[in-house]
Amino acid sequence: MTFGVMGGQYQACGHMHLLSNLLDYGMDLQEAIDFPRIFPDFENGDQRVQIEPGFNDQTLTSLKDMGHKLYTPEAPIGGAQAIWIDWENNVLRGASDPRKDGMASGY
Repeated sequence: MTFGVMGGQYQACGHMHLLSNLLDYGMDLQEAIDFPRIFPDFENGDQRVQIEPGFNDQTLTSLKDMGHKLYTPEAPIGGAQAIWIDWENNVLRGASDPRKDGMASGY
């Protein structure tokens, strides 16, 4: 697989999110990219956590109970595109993040 994640400080976390969604949670490539994102925002020293819409109430409550200060960012967190080599079916599978411009296309 080849993939890239945009987002400045989010990049390392974004790579981990994408790989974890694929390998730990068994998502397909597009699901893994589409999944809501979470990212600690320690840049201004207030230790808040950016969290995109889409997480269930139980997850949000658990994070708040652990003391995390959650907020929804004004802009989407990062962006990603990927190509997966499906050796079993002898095809390439592409996925592109709806948060950014882009598309998966074959010829």
